Amino acid sequence: MKLRTLASLVIVTTATAFAGDWQQWRGPEFNGTSPEKNLPSKWSQTEGVKWSLDLPGISGATPIVSGGLVFVMSPDPENKQWLIAVDRKTGKVAWKYNVADGALAKGRGNSTSPSPVADGKTVWALVGTGQLSAFDFTGKPLWVRDLAKDYGKFNINWVYGSSPLLYGGKLYVLVLQRTPADGGYPGIEEKDKGPRESYLLALDPKTGKTLWKHIRPTDAEQETQETYATPIPYTVGGKTQLLIAGGDYLTGHDPETGAELWRGGGINNKKGLSGGGFMRLVPSAVASGDVALVCGPKQSPAIGYKMDGKGDISEKGRAWVFDEKNTPDTCTPAALGGKFYVLNGDKQVMTCLDAKTGAKLWQEGFGIERTKGMEIFRASPTVADGKIYNLGERGTAIVQNLADGKVLATIPMGSVGETTRSSIAVSDGNLFIRTSEKLWCIGK
Repeated sequence: MKLRTLASLVIVTTATAFAGDWQQWRGPEFNGTSPEKNLPSKWSQTEGVKWSLDLPGISGATPIVSGGLVFVMSPDPENKQWLIAVDRKTGKVAWKYNVADGALAKGRGNSTSPSPVADGKTVWALVGTGQLSAFDFTGKPLWVRDLAKDYGKFNINWVYGSSPLLYGGKLYVLVLQRTPADGGYPGIEEKDKGPRESYLLALDPKTGKTLWKHIRPTDAEQETQETYATPIPYTVGGKTQLLIAGGDYLTGHDPETGAELWRGGGINNKKGLSGGGFMRLVPSAVASGDVALVCGPKQSPAIGYKMDGKGDISEKGRAWVFDEKNTPDTCTPAALGGKFYVLNGDKQVMTCLDAKTGAKLWQEGFGIERTKGMEIFRASPTVADGKIYNLGERGTAIVQNLADGKVLATIPMGSVGETTRSSIAVSDGNLFIRTSEKLWCIGK
């Protein structure tokens, strides 16, 4: 595959990471939180703005901040798929790369939805058409893989959206997909039809070479075989696991081999019933203490599982269930201080749960009144500096007090239609907000 780059006059001279970098889509702790302090509580499109940058297209990928650069994904009007590197101080484009042509789109999603991942020296970008690429911080390509060519085009109804994970010296890619591919999904042509495997892939970040491929079985049906979730690492009892949500199960895996340690079912409460085959899963798992939380699709119950079991823990490993229909359809919860912060973005309701018991500690709504109906929140919440940051599809930012959920500020950031789905990233005293049209840096 030929990769094409465009470099601006901005020269990248260092790969030194800032102390508070946001290098993966759920942040430095893999749970939507940051230890950053002195973050803004109020701003506008003209006040408290360090810079803003016009973007060529709409993407749900979260900005990734690493080593003095901000990385964003974007399609353009010609359906090229770009990785764009932005100087975090000035907001000017340092370089950009056309990772692949032929961007796919369906509904409000497209194939630039996976967030990049970086480590201060290298950035890795994956697009939903299957191309996975690595670059140094000057924009030089290091390697490229075409996973669609190697393992078959992704068979995902609303276009593949899982982000790659960099952890423990490995780069992980999760593909949970429907089988067989019958030509009814985006990008699947007659020649692409056939059986598909759902798998967790581990690669060498330096070379892109496959280290292992673990097939993840499921008895899910139709669209419920698919996931848009990202693997989440978590260490409990001195052992690290990779948490994978999708295919009607939450599973824990050995990060060295991919071997499945346990699985918890029951997250699709319509399984076997009419409509149960269309309960696709979007939120990733999150963990606190010895409990992993998975939120079922379309406001199904949220289930806490203890992670010290083996085999099928659907019943014996279930710690608690939160069944109030105030759970996410798409938003991945955040976890901090023994609490889960769970956003029902369709109803604009945030709930704080005790991670150990599942008890509801507080619950607050956003109370946004719009002339064209209630704004839906599909981005995941970000927790930092005693606040919860949320971003709606129409570009409305909501800042909540972490202690009680009270709304501190409601800030219109502007958006075309209902297309803003990117979570807010936090780094070095700034907020990085991606709407459908712009990338904003907020703060001093």
